[in-house]
Amino acid sequence: MSGNLSRRVSYSDAPLLATEGSKWTVYSGSQNLPAVLNDPNRGKQKDFFTKLWGDSFVERTDIQPSPYLPEITAAHFESYLRKIGKRYKKHERMKVSAPQPENFQLLHSFPNLRVPPLRSTDKLKIEVDAIPKIFLQSNFSLSDPETFNAVYHASADNASASVSSVSSGKLLQEQLSHYLDMVEVQIAHQVAHKSDAFFLAMRSHDALMEQMTETISVVKSLRGSVKVLDETLVQDSLKILKLKRARSNYVRVYQKLKLMASVRETQPMIQLLLSTPDYVAALDLIQTSQEMLKQELPGILSFRHLGSQLNEMGRLIDKMLSAEFERYATADLNRPLDGEQGVLEGDKLVSIILGLLRQKHFNFIDTYKSEAFTTIRAVVKQLVIEVVAASDGISNDADLSLGDQMQALSVSEWFNLIQRATDTLMNLVLHVKAVYDVMRDAADVSAGVTSQKSGEASSGQVSVCEPPDIFLSPEEHERVCGKLEEMLGAVCDSVHERCAQLLCAQPSSTQSASSRDSSSTSAVSHNTSTVNGNASSSANSSNPTAGWLVERASPSQVCTLNRLVENFCERCHQISGRQSTALRSAFKMQASKFVVRFNQERRNKLSLILDSERWRQADVPAEFQALVGRIHSTGIFGTSRPESKADEGDSEQPSSDLLQVGNESFAVVGTVLLMVKMTADYCSCASALPVCASALARSVAELLMHFNSRCCQLVLGAGAIQSAGLDTITTTNLALASRALQLLLWLTPHVRVHFMGLLSTNGGSAVGNPLVRASPSNPLVQLDTVERDVASHVQEIESKILTIVSSLLSVQLDRWEVKPPVPSQPFRNISRHLTKLHKAVANIMPQEQVQRLYRGMHRNFKDRVWDHLARIGVVNNGGPQHGVVTAELTFYLETLRSLKVLPAEELGDQTLQEVWR
Repeated sequence: MSGNLSRRVSYSDAPLLATEGSKWTVYSGSQNLPAVLNDPNRGKQKDFFTKLWGDSFVERTDIQPSPYLPEITAAHFESYLRKIGKRYKKHERMKVSAPQPENFQLLHSFPNLRVPPLRSTDKLKIEVDAIPKIFLQSNFSLSDPETFNAVYHASADNASASVSSVSSGKLLQEQLSHYLDMVEVQIAHQVAHKSDAFFLAMRSHDALMEQMTETISVVKSLRGSVKVLDETLVQDSLKILKLKRARSNYVRVYQKLKLMASVRETQPMIQLLLSTPDYVAALDLIQTSQEMLKQELPGILSFRHLGSQLNEMGRLIDKMLSAEFERYATADLNRPLDGEQGVLEGDKLVSIILGLLRQKHFNFIDTYKSEAFTTIRAVVKQLVIEVVAASDGISNDADLSLGDQMQALSVSEWFNLIQRATDTLMNLVLHVKAVYDVMRDAADVSAGVTSQKSGEASSGQVSVCEPPDIFLSPEEHERVCGKLEEMLGAVCDSVHERCAQLLCAQPSSTQSASSRDSSSTSAVSHNTSTVNGNASSSANSSNPTAGWLVERASPSQVCTLNRLVENFCERCHQISGRQSTALRSAFKMQASKFVVRFNQERRNKLSLILDSERWRQADVPAEFQALVGRIHSTGIFGTSRPESKADEGDSEQPSSDLLQVGNESFAVVGTVLLMVKMTADYCSCASALPVCASALARSVAELLMHFNSRCCQLVLGAGAIQSAGLDTITTTNLALASRALQLLLWLTPHVRVHFMGLLSTNGGSAVGNPLVRASPSNPLVQLDTVERDVASHVQEIESKILTIVSSLLSVQLDRWEVKPPVPSQPFRNISRHLTKLHKAVANIMPQEQVQRLYRGMHRNFKDRVWDHLARIGVVNNGGPQHGVVTAELTFYLETLRSLKVLPAEELGDQTLQEVWR
């Protein structure tokens, strides 16, 4: 039995994988192959089937420390080790110094104890270790069969097999008694060792019991006192607090009931507010009720459907607001646009706008803008229909469209249409501005912004009452104000675009031609009367689709239209705060085309008159003299004067032979008078049309260049012989041409000053720029070029006259023979040429120019005489030929003295000596 027990004990130490009753070997240590292959601690397997079995079969992988657990080192235990080390050293010192119990003390306490002689503590420990472990287990119980068999088999194994069962029982009893003695000895040893602590604990227990008794009595006394205090002082106070809390709960319940009653009346109140109509109050009531349902009355069964009903009523109010605003915008914009721009049903409009702002529906501004665009188109179309219907020159043919009928309108009817369109559309813009003010005030009030017009409500202005709360954030207020500004600017832009379309309407070719025929101007004089018809006919061949303003309007009408456009644009700018460029751009484009037509007509007219000019002196009508006088005295080029008696007297004054410019007189031809009149027209048109000042300045510079070049071709180039049928170009013709160009030289600085003022007003920075000032495209530079060319042309004409006279004198000197009689016929002819030249230029050219002309001729004459005398061999020797020459020259000088064209000192006797160089 003991062998079986020892075998069982040895087997129990074997691994679990070893089968019971088998001996453990190296083959008992095995591993589960799936566990080896699926081990998560291994890395990725490589070449699995080529590995050999062993410790390296499974790859080792270092497991990273967990990020959620702190890293524990030896430093964490230093403080604990220091504290425990001190206690352990103290324990060791106390154990060494403690007295060892004696055997007699143990036997005195336990008289029946038989203690074997103890040699040492180690021997006692060895004897205790000899006791089987099964007797020392906590779950030792002989009722357990396994335990029972293990105890008795072990005992049987130790006995001899031949001993009887009685002796075996005695041996087992002695062995167990030995084990019991060993245990008792150990217990006695422990009791003896710990006896002092035991008796100390007992003494402490008695003291604690006495203290506990005293404490119980004190607690009983304290509890009695507390009970008295509770009955006398606490209970009544707690009762008061309880009643106060109950009252507070009752008040809260009452308030809840009142709140429920108020919420119950929400729907009838909303209907009452909508009938007012007070949309903002209705929306506020809906929002407040919804907040109460969510915050104050959650879970109330009777109100379970009220939230959805309120949401549905909110959506219904949104639709009502949108529909009401559309109806209001339609009714407001389609009413008659008279002089009053009051807001239609202002209180209703304010209520609608506040409601829309309350719902954050800002698209109502776009709706109003679209409705305004529609109204603008309808207003313009209605005006066109009314003007077309009132026109007498339009047939009632049903096949003609409205656009075709518009082409037949006269210029006055077009002006009437544009005037009515601008007035009506301005009233519409003012009406939109009034609605804009109401919308802006409503937005300011909704955002809590103090309006600058608060407290200043005038007649026709709607006051906006402040809502109970502010429901627009600063960002939303800025967005609404931006949309309102954009709406007002877009309406003004649309108005300008519609007016621009009327301004740029293109007439049919037939109608434009007939209109141009009726607008041809009258003749200036008898030299220009035959040219106007040709100029008008040439104008008819221009572009027939240039526009009614370009083809039909006169300069005065264009100027009137310019004032109308500028006034309209300025008023729109004051209303909207921004510049609308459509109408100004359209007018500028049409005005530029008008300037082209204006310049082309006058250029053609001037060309025709120059081609028919015979270069004879013409009379100067009083109106031209008055025009030149105004230009000279005031620098104003206005061709129209106010009607007065003085003007009537001026118109009855007869024509004069000369044109007076200050202290200087000009003998002129009819063409140059027309040129002055055309230049005045250009300057007056530029004053009335500042937008076209630069184009008109270039045009007048081109016209002056054209006049100068044509004069050069017709007079110096003798083109007038073919164009006007002249027999020859005389000195009188040359003198008149020179004097006409000199009049232009006097006129050009006045033109430059006039256009410089206009250009500096319209674009001062551009005119003052040195690069722009020196640019060839600058009209002022072109005027400087014209002045230089005209001055050069005047010098060429003077040189031409001098060349003609000098050639005549040279011919006579070539025929002169130095012999009697004196004066000879050549010198008589020279005297006749000089007298004829003086008669031709004296009344045309100024005295200084005539003197300069004769001085040059005199100098050439002396040179020619010296050459002739040198050629024939006459010398200053006092001989007969010298006397003949002196007599001839004396006759020549007497002729010059009689004409009084040169100073007397230049015609002295020294002239007789200058020919003998």
